[in-house]
Amino acid sequence: MNREKLRDMMFKLVLIGDAAVGKTSIRRRYMGTGFVAQHLATIGVDFAQKYVNYEEQTVRLVIWDLAGQEAYERIRSYYYQGCSAVVLVYSVVDRRSFDNASKWLVEAHKYIGGLPPSLVLGNKIDLREQRRKHEIVTREEGQEFAQIFSERMEVPVLFRETSALTGENINTAFQELTELMIEIYRKRKHE
Repeated sequence: MNREKLRDMMFKLVLIGDAAVGKTSIRRRYMGTGFVAQHLATIGVDFAQKYVNYEEQTVRLVIWDLAGQEAYERIRSYYYQGCSAVVLVYSVVDRRSFDNASKWLVEAHKYIGGLPPSLVLGNKIDLREQRRKHEIVTREEGQEFAQIFSERMEVPVLFRETSALTGENINTAFQELTELMIEIYRKRKHE
């Protein structure tokens, strides 16, 4: 691989999922800006960029945080275009957000025309012990969803459970996704 080409790589990621599942908190945690306990709804879209090192090179990640409210679908439609990966977030303590995960994939597919590599994040694992069992989404359910999603859409899908509060698995998840995007980029360059 020509190192000069890798240096110029930029990937656009879109964070999608229901409102209040922790998309913004995950983005903030990954960016190193910490966790804000008070929920502030994203109005429309927000974005950040991060430069990460990979094999002694710098890769630019542009992360678009899309508002989860239905009223913003029209606005979201513009930000799906040209994305390199979809990061679908649900809350492990909000079964409805998990049940709505397929709806988010349908929306993304509609505006992208096919899905890119994806990362499914079951967030808020730090709250799992505080909830009743019937409200909780298990790790196995999340893994099964990601596997079915991957098989049906014929795209690589990663799965992680995370905590935006503690930071558990946030960096690992984004590192794995970055490596996957680079691998796919390299394969396409050699075709």
